[in-house]
Amino acid sequence: MSTTVINPADGSTITEVAQLDTEQSDAAIARAVEAQREWARVAPADRARALRRFADAVDGDIEGLARLETANSGHPITQSRWEAGHVRDVLEYYAASPERLIGKQIPVAGGMDVTFHEPLGVVGVITPWNFPMTIAAWGFAPALAAGNAVVLKPAEWTPLTSLRLGELALESGLPEGLFQVLTGRGAVVGERFVTHPAVRKVVFTGSTEVGKRIMAGCAEQVKRVTLELGGKSANIVFEDADIEQAAATAPYAVFDNAGQDCCARSRLLVQRSVYERFMEHFERAVQSVRVGDPTLEATEVGPLVTHAHRDSVASFLTDEVPVAFRGSCPDGPGAWFAPTVVTPERDARIVREEVFGPVVAVLPFEDEADALRLANDTEYGLSGSIWTRDLARGIRAARGVEGGNLSVNSHSSVRYSTPFGGFKQSGLGRELGPDAAEHFTETKNVFFATE
Repeated sequence: MSTTVINPADGSTITEVAQLDTEQSDAAIARAVEAQREWARVAPADRARALRRFADAVDGDIEGLARLETANSGHPITQSRWEAGHVRDVLEYYAASPERLIGKQIPVAGGMDVTFHEPLGVVGVITPWNFPMTIAAWGFAPALAAGNAVVLKPAEWTPLTSLRLGELALESGLPEGLFQVLTGRGAVVGERFVTHPAVRKVVFTGSTEVGKRIMAGCAEQVKRVTLELGGKSANIVFEDADIEQAAATAPYAVFDNAGQDCCARSRLLVQRSVYERFMEHFERAVQSVRVGDPTLEATEVGPLVTHAHRDSVASFLTDEVPVAFRGSCPDGPGAWFAPTVVTPERDARIVREEVFGPVVAVLPFEDEADALRLANDTEYGLSGSIWTRDLARGIRAARGVEGGNLSVNSHSSVRYSTPFGGFKQSGLGRELGPDAAEHFTETKNVFFATE
Protein backbone atom coordinates (compact mmCIF):
# COMPACT_ATOMS: atom_id res chain seq x y z
CA MET A 1 0.00 0.00 0.00
CA SER A 2 1.03 3.60 -0.46
CA THR A 3 0.02 7.17 0.40
CA THR A 4 -0.42 9.87 -2.22
CA VAL A 5 1.48 13.01 -1.24
CA ILE A 6 -0.26 16.22 -2.37
CA ASN A 7 1.06 19.77 -2.84
CA PRO A 8 -1.35 21.86 -0.71
CA ALA A 9 -0.75 25.05 -2.71
CA ASP A 10 -2.20 23.70 -5.96
CA GLY A 11 -3.59 20.23 -5.25
CA SER A 12 -1.14 18.46 -7.55
CA THR A 13 0.27 15.00 -6.80
CA ILE A 14 3.94 14.98 -5.80
CA THR A 15 4.64 11.28 -5.32
CA GLU A 16 3.52 8.00 -3.76
CA VAL A 17 5.08 6.86 -0.47
CA ALA A 18 4.98 3.27 0.79
CA GLN A 19 3.06 2.33 3.93
CA LEU A 20 4.99 -0.22 5.96
CA ASP A 21 3.18 -3.07 7.67
CA THR A 22 3.81 -4.61 11.08
CA GLU A 23 6.32 -7.17 9.80
CA GLN A 24 8.36 -4.50 8.03
CA SER A 25 8.28 -2.32 11.14
CA ASP A 26 9.50 -5.20 13.28
CA ALA A 27 12.33 -5.90 10.83
CA ALA A 28 13.42 -2.25 11.01
CA ILE A 29 13.35 -2.30 14.81
CA ALA A 30 15.47 -5.48 14.79
CA ARG A 31 18.03 -3.71 12.60
CA ALA A 32 17.99 -0.78 15.01
CA VAL A 33 18.71 -3.09 17.95
CA GLU A 34 21.83 -4.46 16.24
CA ALA A 35 23.03 -1.04 15.10
CA GLN A 36 22.57 0.45 18.55
CA ARG A 37 24.80 -2.15 20.20
CA GLU A 38 27.66 -1.13 17.94
CA TRP A 39 26.91 2.61 18.20
CA ALA A 40 27.00 2.47 21.99
CA ARG A 41 30.57 1.13 21.79
CA VAL A 42 31.74 4.07 19.65
CA ALA A 43 33.99 6.46 21.59
CA PRO A 44 32.20 9.69 22.56
CA ALA A 45 34.53 11.86 20.46
CA ASP A 46 33.92 9.68 17.40
CA ARG A 47 30.16 9.74 17.97
CA ALA A 48 30.37 13.53 18.10
CA ARG A 49 32.29 13.62 14.81
CA ALA A 50 29.67 11.42 13.17
CA LEU A 51 26.90 13.81 14.21
CA ARG A 52 28.88 16.77 12.91
CA ARG A 53 29.25 14.99 9.57
CA PHE A 54 25.47 14.47 9.54
CA ALA A 55 25.03 18.20 10.24
CA ASP A 56 27.39 19.01 7.36
CA ALA A 57 25.37 16.79 5.03
CA VAL A 58 22.19 18.64 6.01
CA ASP A 59 23.94 21.97 5.50
CA GLY A 60 24.91 20.92 2.01
CA ASP A 61 21.28 20.24 1.11
CA ILE A 62 19.54 23.22 2.75
CA GLU A 63 17.96 24.41 -0.50
CA GLY A 64 16.86 20.93 -1.53
CA LEU A 65 15.26 20.25 1.85
CA ALA A 66 13.59 23.66 1.82
CA ARG A 67 12.03 23.20 -1.62
CA LEU A 68 10.87 19.72 -0.67
CA GLU A 69 9.19 21.07 2.48
CA THR A 70 7.54 23.92 0.62
CA ALA A 71 6.11 21.51 -1.96
CA ASN A 72 4.96 18.96 0.62
CA SER A 73 3.77 21.19 3.49
CA GLY A 74 3.06 24.56 1.89
CA HIS A 75 5.52 26.41 4.10
CA PRO A 76 6.81 29.68 2.63
CA ILE A 77 10.23 29.06 1.13
CA THR A 78 11.99 31.45 3.51
CA GLN A 79 10.49 29.57 6.47
CA SER A 80 11.47 26.21 4.96
CA ARG A 81 15.08 27.36 4.60
CA TRP A 82 15.08 28.38 8.25
CA GLU A 83 13.68 24.97 9.23
CA ALA A 84 16.36 23.09 7.29
CA GLY A 85 19.04 25.26 8.89
CA HIS A 86 17.48 24.57 12.27
CA VAL A 87 17.92 20.81 11.75
CA ARG A 88 21.61 21.42 11.02
CA ASP A 89 21.95 23.62 14.11
CA VAL A 90 20.24 21.07 16.39
CA LEU A 91 22.59 18.34 15.16
CA GLU A 92 25.61 20.58 15.74
CA TYR A 93 24.38 21.48 19.22
CA TYR A 94 23.91 17.87 20.30
CA ALA A 95 27.17 16.79 18.69
CA ALA A 96 28.70 18.32 21.83
CA SER A 97 26.70 15.99 24.12
CA PRO A 98 28.53 12.65 23.80
CA GLU A 99 31.64 14.04 25.50
CA ARG A 100 29.58 15.84 28.16
CA LEU A 101 27.34 13.04 29.43
CA ILE A 102 29.31 13.12 32.66
CA GLY A 103 28.40 11.03 35.68
CA LYS A 104 29.18 11.79 39.32
CA GLN A 105 31.46 10.54 42.03
CA ILE A 106 29.40 10.53 45.23
CA PRO A 107 31.13 10.42 48.66
CA VAL A 108 30.09 7.29 50.60
CA ALA A 109 31.51 5.25 53.45
CA GLY A 110 33.52 2.11 52.73
CA GLY A 111 34.29 2.70 49.08
CA MET A 112 33.67 4.77 45.97
CA ASP A 113 30.32 5.41 44.32
CA VAL A 114 30.02 6.56 40.68
CA THR A 115 27.19 7.05 38.21
CA PHE A 116 27.04 6.43 34.47
CA HIS A 117 24.58 7.57 31.76
CA GLU A 118 23.68 4.45 29.78
CA PRO A 119 21.70 4.71 26.50
CA LEU A 120 18.15 3.39 26.56
CA GLY A 121 18.52 1.36 23.34
CA VAL A 122 16.02 2.03 20.55
CA VAL A 123 13.94 5.23 20.59
CA GLY A 124 10.75 5.66 18.56
CA VAL A 125 10.04 9.22 17.37
CA ILE A 126 6.56 10.03 16.02
CA THR A 127 6.32 13.45 14.40
CA PRO A 128 3.40 15.67 13.28
CA TRP A 129 2.70 17.20 9.89
CA ASN A 130 3.04 20.86 10.87
CA PHE A 131 6.85 21.05 11.33
CA PRO A 132 8.17 17.76 9.92
CA MET A 133 11.91 18.51 9.84
CA THR A 134 12.41 20.54 12.97
CA ILE A 135 10.42 18.42 15.40
CA ALA A 136 12.05 15.26 14.07
CA ALA A 137 15.47 16.71 14.86
CA TRP A 138 14.43 17.55 18.42
CA GLY A 139 14.00 13.82 18.97
CA PHE A 140 16.62 12.09 16.87
CA ALA A 141 19.60 14.42 17.50
CA PRO A 142 19.83 14.09 21.31
CA ALA A 143 18.80 10.41 21.16
CA LEU A 144 21.65 9.58 18.77
CA ALA A 145 24.07 11.69 20.81
CA ALA A 146 23.25 9.65 23.90
CA GLY A 147 24.10 6.38 22.13
CA ASN A 148 20.64 5.23 21.02
CA ALA A 149 19.28 4.07 17.68
CA VAL A 150 16.23 5.90 16.31
CA VAL A 151 13.22 4.78 14.31
CA LEU A 152 11.28 7.81 13.05
CA LYS A 153 7.67 7.74 11.86
CA PRO A 154 6.69 10.94 10.05
CA ALA A 155 3.08 12.03 9.56
CA GLU A 156 1.42 10.45 6.53
CA TRP A 157 0.69 13.83 4.93
CA THR A 158 4.26 15.17 5.15
CA PRO A 159 6.92 12.44 4.97
CA LEU A 160 9.25 13.77 2.29
CA THR A 161 11.83 15.77 4.24
CA SER A 162 12.08 13.05 6.88
CA LEU A 163 12.84 10.51 4.17
CA ARG A 164 15.50 12.83 2.77
CA LEU A 165 17.07 13.24 6.23
CA GLY A 166 17.29 9.45 6.43
CA GLU A 167 19.19 9.44 3.14
CA LEU A 168 21.50 12.23 4.30
CA ALA A 169 22.28 10.31 7.51
CA LEU A 170 23.52 7.37 5.45
CA GLU A 171 25.37 9.61 3.01
CA SER A 172 27.19 11.22 5.95
CA GLY A 173 28.40 7.84 7.15
CA LEU A 174 26.02 6.93 9.98
CA PRO A 175 25.76 3.13 10.23
CA GLU A 176 22.96 1.25 8.48
CA GLY A 177 20.01 0.70 10.79
CA LEU A 178 20.98 3.40 13.27
CA PHE A 179 18.56 6.06 12.02
CA GLN A 180 15.63 4.73 9.99
CA VAL A 181 12.55 6.53 8.67
CA LEU A 182 9.49 4.26 8.66
CA THR A 183 6.53 5.60 6.68
CA GLY A 184 3.04 4.32 7.31
CA ARG A 185 -0.10 4.66 9.36
CA GLY A 186 0.02 5.64 12.99
CA ALA A 187 -2.22 2.70 13.87
CA VAL A 188 0.40 0.34 12.40
CA VAL A 189 3.93 1.79 12.61
CA GLY A 190 3.35 4.18 15.50
CA GLU A 191 1.43 1.55 17.43
CA ARG A 192 4.34 -0.87 17.00
CA PHE A 193 6.68 1.66 18.59
CA VAL A 194 4.37 1.59 21.61
CA THR A 195 3.99 -2.19 21.82
CA HIS A 196 7.40 -3.49 20.70
CA PRO A 197 9.50 -4.35 23.79
CA ALA A 198 12.79 -3.33 22.13
CA VAL A 199 11.63 0.28 21.77
CA ARG A 200 12.40 1.73 25.18
CA LYS A 201 11.13 5.28 24.71
CA VAL A 202 8.52 6.95 22.54
CA VAL A 203 8.75 10.64 21.68
CA PHE A 204 5.43 11.91 20.32
CA THR A 205 4.29 15.30 19.07
CA GLY A 206 0.65 15.61 18.09
CA SER A 207 -2.84 15.83 19.50
CA THR A 208 -3.60 15.44 23.19
CA GLU A 209 -6.12 12.70 22.39
CA VAL A 210 -3.55 10.51 20.64
CA GLY A 211 -0.89 11.38 23.23
CA LYS A 212 -3.08 10.00 25.99
CA ARG A 213 -3.46 6.71 24.12
CA ILE A 214 0.30 6.47 23.56
CA MET A 215 0.97 7.18 27.23
CA ALA A 216 -1.50 4.49 28.29
CA GLY A 217 0.02 1.97 25.87
CA CYS A 218 3.56 2.67 27.03
CA ALA A 219 2.49 2.15 30.64
CA GLU A 220 1.97 -1.53 29.87
CA GLN A 221 5.76 -1.94 29.55
CA VAL A 222 6.73 0.94 31.87
CA LYS A 223 8.14 2.56 28.75
CA ARG A 224 9.34 6.15 28.86
CA VAL A 225 7.49 8.85 26.95
CA THR A 226 7.97 12.47 26.03
CA LEU A 227 4.73 14.09 24.86
CA GLU A 228 4.38 17.49 23.18
CA LEU A 229 0.65 17.95 22.67
CA GLY A 230 -1.97 20.62 22.09
CA GLY A 231 -2.11 24.28 22.99
CA LYS A 232 -4.50 27.20 23.33
CA SER A 233 -2.02 29.86 24.32
CA ALA A 234 -2.75 33.43 25.33
CA ASN A 235 -1.19 36.66 24.12
CA ILE A 236 -1.86 39.15 26.95
CA VAL A 237 -1.73 42.88 26.19
CA PHE A 238 -1.85 45.14 29.25
CA GLU A 239 -2.87 48.80 29.05
CA ASP A 240 0.70 50.00 29.74
CA ALA A 241 2.18 48.00 26.82
CA ASP A 242 3.55 49.45 23.63
CA ILE A 243 0.19 49.04 21.89
CA GLU A 244 1.48 49.70 18.38
CA GLN A 245 4.24 47.10 18.68
CA ALA A 246 1.98 44.55 20.36
CA ALA A 247 -0.60 44.94 17.59
CA ALA A 248 1.97 44.85 14.79
CA THR A 249 3.51 41.58 16.01
CA ALA A 250 0.31 39.82 17.11
CA PRO A 251 -0.57 38.44 13.64
CA TYR A 252 2.72 36.54 13.46
CA ALA A 253 2.12 35.05 16.91
CA VAL A 254 -0.86 33.14 15.57
CA PHE A 255 -0.81 33.16 11.74
CA ASP A 256 2.75 31.91 11.19
CA ASN A 257 2.63 28.52 9.47
CA ALA A 258 -1.03 29.34 8.73
CA GLY A 259 -1.79 28.93 12.44
CA GLN A 260 -0.75 25.27 12.32
CA ASP A 261 1.38 25.55 15.44
CA CYS A 262 0.69 24.24 18.92
CA CYS A 263 2.44 27.38 20.25
CA ALA A 264 0.09 29.72 18.34
CA ARG A 265 -1.24 32.52 20.55
CA SER A 266 -4.79 31.83 19.42
CA ARG A 267 -6.40 33.70 22.34
CA LEU A 268 -5.58 37.41 22.26
CA LEU A 269 -6.40 39.02 25.63
CA VAL A 270 -6.51 42.83 25.60
CA GLN A 271 -7.16 45.09 28.59
CA ARG A 272 -10.52 46.75 28.08
CA SER A 273 -9.18 50.30 28.54
CA VAL A 274 -7.04 49.96 25.38
CA TYR A 275 -9.18 47.45 23.48
CA GLU A 276 -10.53 49.77 20.77
CA ARG A 277 -7.15 51.39 20.11
CA PHE A 278 -5.45 48.01 19.91
CA MET A 279 -8.04 46.63 17.47
CA GLU A 280 -7.56 49.57 15.10
CA HIS A 281 -3.82 48.84 14.85
CA PHE A 282 -4.40 45.09 14.79
CA GLU A 283 -6.79 45.24 11.83
CA ARG A 284 -4.22 47.09 9.73
CA ALA A 285 -1.55 44.56 10.72
CA VAL A 286 -3.73 41.56 9.83
CA GLN A 287 -4.63 42.97 6.44
CA SER A 288 -0.92 43.50 5.72
CA VAL A 289 -0.02 39.81 6.18
CA ARG A 290 1.11 38.41 2.82
CA VAL A 291 -0.68 35.10 2.17
CA GLY A 292 0.15 33.45 -1.13
CA ASP A 293 2.33 31.23 -3.28
CA PRO A 294 4.79 29.60 -0.85
CA THR A 295 7.55 29.47 -3.47
CA LEU A 296 7.76 33.29 -3.58
CA GLU A 297 10.32 35.01 -1.38
CA ALA A 298 7.88 37.70 -0.21
CA THR A 299 5.20 35.27 1.02
CA GLU A 300 4.70 35.16 4.80
CA VAL A 301 1.87 32.60 5.09
CA GLY A 302 1.10 29.67 2.82
CA PRO A 303 -1.89 27.32 2.52
CA LEU A 304 -3.20 24.89 5.09
CA VAL A 305 -1.73 21.41 4.81
CA THR A 306 -4.73 19.70 3.15
CA HIS A 307 -8.27 20.43 2.03
CA ALA A 308 -9.52 18.13 4.79
CA HIS A 309 -7.76 20.24 7.38
CA ARG A 310 -9.11 23.42 5.79
CA ASP A 311 -12.62 22.02 6.28
CA SER A 312 -11.80 21.28 9.93
CA VAL A 313 -10.68 24.87 10.53
CA ALA A 314 -13.73 26.26 8.74
CA SER A 315 -16.06 24.18 10.93
CA PHE A 316 -15.22 26.43 13.89
CA LEU A 317 -16.62 29.52 12.14
CA THR A 318 -20.33 28.90 12.63
CA ASP A 319 -22.99 31.58 12.26
CA GLU A 320 -22.83 32.20 16.02
CA VAL A 321 -19.17 33.26 15.92
CA PRO A 322 -18.78 37.04 15.35
CA VAL A 323 -16.05 37.84 12.82
CA ALA A 324 -14.39 41.20 13.43
CA PHE A 325 -12.31 41.25 10.23
CA ARG A 326 -10.28 39.08 7.88
CA GLY A 327 -7.09 39.26 5.90
CA SER A 328 -6.83 38.02 2.35
CA CYS A 329 -5.74 34.83 0.59
CA PRO A 330 -5.57 33.57 -3.00
CA ASP A 331 -8.44 31.96 -4.87
CA GLY A 332 -7.78 28.71 -6.65
CA PRO A 333 -7.34 24.99 -6.02
CA GLY A 334 -5.06 25.19 -2.98
CA ALA A 335 -6.07 24.73 0.68
CA TRP A 336 -6.26 28.48 1.26
CA PHE A 337 -7.71 30.17 4.33
CA ALA A 338 -7.65 33.89 5.08
CA PRO A 339 -6.38 35.09 8.48
CA THR A 340 -9.50 35.57 10.57
CA VAL A 341 -10.14 37.57 13.77
CA VAL A 342 -13.20 36.71 15.88
CA THR A 343 -14.66 38.29 19.03
CA PRO A 344 -16.65 35.52 20.75
CA GLU A 345 -17.83 35.07 24.32
CA ARG A 346 -15.36 33.56 26.78
CA ASP A 347 -17.09 30.18 26.90
CA ALA A 348 -17.39 29.70 23.14
CA ARG A 349 -16.02 26.53 21.53
CA ILE A 350 -13.62 28.55 19.39
CA VAL A 351 -12.07 29.97 22.60
CA ARG A 352 -11.68 26.63 24.34
CA GLU A 353 -10.68 24.17 21.58
CA GLU A 354 -7.56 24.13 19.43
CA VAL A 355 -8.47 25.34 15.92
CA PHE A 356 -4.97 24.79 14.46
CA GLY A 357 -5.49 27.33 11.72
CA PRO A 358 -5.21 31.08 11.07
CA VAL A 359 -7.99 32.09 13.46
CA VAL A 360 -7.56 34.21 16.60
CA ALA A 361 -10.16 35.00 19.27
CA VAL A 362 -9.86 38.46 20.85
CA LEU A 363 -11.18 38.80 24.40
CA PRO A 364 -11.19 41.91 26.63
CA PHE A 365 -10.17 41.69 30.31
CA GLU A 366 -10.53 44.06 33.24
CA ASP A 367 -7.35 43.87 35.33
CA GLU A 368 -4.29 41.73 36.02
CA ALA A 369 -6.16 39.18 38.11
CA ASP A 370 -8.82 38.80 35.41
CA ALA A 371 -6.13 38.39 32.73
CA LEU A 372 -4.46 35.54 34.62
CA ARG A 373 -7.78 33.83 35.32
CA LEU A 374 -8.66 33.98 31.64
CA ALA A 375 -5.20 32.91 30.45
CA ASN A 376 -5.28 29.85 32.74
CA ASP A 377 -8.89 28.90 31.96
CA THR A 378 -7.84 26.09 29.63
CA GLU A 379 -6.76 22.47 29.85
CA TYR A 380 -3.59 23.40 27.96
CA GLY A 381 -0.44 25.20 29.06
CA LEU A 382 2.20 25.29 26.35
CA SER A 383 3.25 28.85 25.54
CA GLY A 384 2.16 32.47 25.71
CA SER A 385 3.17 36.12 25.56
CA ILE A 386 2.85 39.06 27.95
CA TRP A 387 3.04 42.70 26.83
CA THR A 388 3.74 45.33 29.48
CA ARG A 389 6.27 48.07 30.24
CA ASP A 390 6.01 47.32 33.98
CA LEU A 391 8.84 44.96 34.93
CA ALA A 392 7.16 43.86 38.16
CA ARG A 393 3.92 43.08 36.33
CA GLY A 394 5.84 41.17 33.68
CA ILE A 395 7.46 39.01 36.35
CA ARG A 396 4.18 38.46 38.22
CA ALA A 397 2.32 37.53 35.06
CA ALA A 398 5.09 35.23 33.80
CA ARG A 399 5.05 33.38 37.10
CA GLY A 400 1.25 33.36 37.19
CA VAL A 401 0.52 31.98 33.71
CA GLU A 402 0.42 28.18 33.69
CA GLY A 403 2.58 27.57 30.64
CA GLY A 404 5.92 26.00 29.88
CA ASN A 405 7.30 28.56 27.41
CA LEU A 406 6.52 32.23 27.93
CA SER A 407 7.94 35.44 26.56
CA VAL A 408 7.58 39.03 27.71
CA ASN A 409 7.31 41.73 25.03
CA SER A 410 8.01 39.18 22.30
CA HIS A 411 6.59 35.96 20.87
CA SER A 412 9.63 33.71 21.13
CA SER A 413 8.91 30.10 22.13
CA VAL A 414 11.54 27.68 20.84
CA ARG A 415 15.31 27.82 20.97
CA TYR A 416 17.29 24.60 20.66
CA SER A 417 19.53 25.68 23.54
CA THR A 418 16.64 26.03 26.04
CA PRO A 419 14.06 23.49 27.27
CA PHE A 420 10.68 23.23 25.58
CA GLY A 421 7.48 21.58 26.80
CA GLY A 422 4.09 22.17 28.35
CA PHE A 423 2.05 22.23 31.52
CA LYS A 424 -1.22 20.35 32.08
CA GLN A 425 -2.54 18.57 28.97
CA SER A 426 0.00 20.23 26.69
CA GLY A 427 2.50 17.51 27.38
CA LEU A 428 4.88 15.57 29.54
CA GLY A 429 8.64 16.01 29.78
CA ARG A 430 10.91 18.49 28.04
CA GLU A 431 12.73 18.58 24.72
CA LEU A 432 15.77 20.61 23.65
CA GLY A 433 18.14 22.48 25.94
CA PRO A 434 21.38 21.30 27.54
CA ASP A 435 19.81 18.36 29.40
CA ALA A 436 17.91 16.72 26.53
CA ALA A 437 20.49 14.00 25.83
CA GLU A 438 20.27 12.82 29.45
CA HIS A 439 16.55 12.22 28.93
CA PHE A 440 17.54 9.42 26.54
CA THR A 441 19.66 7.61 29.12
CA GLU A 442 19.33 5.53 32.27
CA THR A 443 21.39 6.57 35.28
CA LYS A 444 23.41 3.61 36.54
CA ASN A 445 24.85 3.71 40.06
CA VAL A 446 27.95 1.56 40.86
CA PHE A 447 29.58 1.12 44.28
CA PHE A 448 33.19 -0.10 44.55
CA ALA A 449 34.04 -1.42 48.01
CA THR A 450 37.44 -0.51 49.43
CA GLU A 451 37.09 -2.23 52.76
